[in-house]
Amino acid sequence: MGIESFLIAAVIAGTPLLLATLGGVMSEKVGHINLGVEGMMVMGAVVGFNVGVTTQNAWLALLGAMLAGGFGALIYAVLTVSLRANQVVTGLTLTIFGTGFANFLGQNLVGQIVPEPVKAVLAPKAIPLLSEIPIIGAAFFNQSIFIYLAYIIAIILFVYYKYTKVGLNARMIGESPAAADAVGIRVELYKYLNLVIGGMLCGLSGAFLSLVYVPAWQQNITAGRGWIAVALVIFIGWHPLKAIFGAILFGALDILGLRLQAAGIQINQYFVDMLPYVVTILFLVIGSIRSGGQNLGPKALGENYFREER
Repeated sequence: MGIESFLIAAVIAGTPLLLATLGGVMSEKVGHINLGVEGMMVMGAVVGFNVGVTTQNAWLALLGAMLAGGFGALIYAVLTVSLRANQVVTGLTLTIFGTGFANFLGQNLVGQIVPEPVKAVLAPKAIPLLSEIPIIGAAFFNQSIFIYLAYIIAIILFVYYKYTKVGLNARMIGESPAAADAVGIRVELYKYLNLVIGGMLCGLSGAFLSLVYVPAWQQNITAGRGWIAVALVIFIGWHPLKAIFGAILFGALDILGLRLQAAGIQINQYFVDMLPYVVTILFLVIGSIRSGGQNLGPKALGENYFREER
């Protein structure tokens, strides 16, 4: 089990987690806990795959996946922002809806593979010079354009929240929507935009699984990765750049069992499947102890905003 090959596999396995985590960050930055990440991922996976097979166009497949994830997020936004439904229950319902949607739409796709024109566009492409760096070169600079896109999005979100006015407004809404409303920030508009764009990123995450990682259609293709992404949002402290390293770490844990078995080391696969969740719990406990038990996330997280009570 070479270090370079293991790192390459970890980066690939971590990419869907990265995109889904970034989508979760966008939701929680404006104060919404969206447990529907898994549902939006699988909606993006099935629609992206369906469009890719039908049109044999990779870019249309990605667009379809984004629209599917955004549609799921829009349902969530209408219920929790406009109708002020319970966020946790709505998110869980979205996951159930997304799973049923994917099973229905994908029942005739089982066993089909991604067309060659789509594979060609999303195949690994080396970045000159950088891809020749020992160990990390192939892992980070000889990958699918999809992976490069994920890292670019993480950097853009960091700049968005740290240095732009609209990003700071979004953060303010997550801390105190009443205060944001009082200074003229359009709270509902910001919530809708951030939730829907976050859902589109989750849809892209699912498309990576069905178009690049597998690449074929199979039921339950997300395999619980949406729930890991929900935990990763807290694990990384709602920081977009830290999401890159968190996703690679959990990607490594995801493939660890297969790599150990390939190296002749016998280990219980169920134990390996459990590792990402165990590590998440440990880090959350450690983080809670260091912060004195205080929640370091957005202060208004999970609270519906009633303007009349401002």
